[in-house]
Amino acid sequence: MSSQILIAYATKHGSTQEVAEAIATALRAEGHRVDVANAADVADVDRYATVVVGGSLYMGHWHHDPVAFLKQHQAALRHLPLAVFAMGPKTLAETDVVSSRTQFDHALAGFPQLEPASVAIFGGVVDPSKLHFPFNRMPASDARDWSAIDDWAIEVGALEAQPVSAPA
Repeated sequence: MSSQILIAYATKHGSTQEVAEAIATALRAEGHRVDVANAADVADVDRYATVVVGGSLYMGHWHHDPVAFLKQHQAALRHLPLAVFAMGPKTLAETDVVSSRTQFDHALAGFPQLEPASVAIFGGVVDPSKLHFPFNRMPASDARDWSAIDDWAIEVGALEAQPVSAPA
């Protein structure tokens, strides 16, 4: 049996939690032990061999809870395989994905001491019934690519076997 993996996520409307759970399911199918928790509720990462952190991009910014998580645990995360993901683009068109990746890279630049071993952008979800005006006028969409999410989870599962060198 492999070492323990933590998936810490932040969500406003539930779609990021669904992605975190899908990643956990794929990892468990590969034989990994996985905990899934809201990033704001994680007190420490000491017992984990790999950490995955995810959240949505809102108005050009990564959700504040994964940012706070990285700040709180940055010393420990420098010595662990770290994978991060963001959800955001309304479509998987290249321009939308590139724009979201630029926003995500900007958020991650606030942590120069951390070098994620894997970074992913997944499509976001727009559910107008969960949004306030004027966003509730947006058309409903779900740009999540579940196959890509599963493939990324398998990539994340291979990280624990790789040595980690902390940036200088």
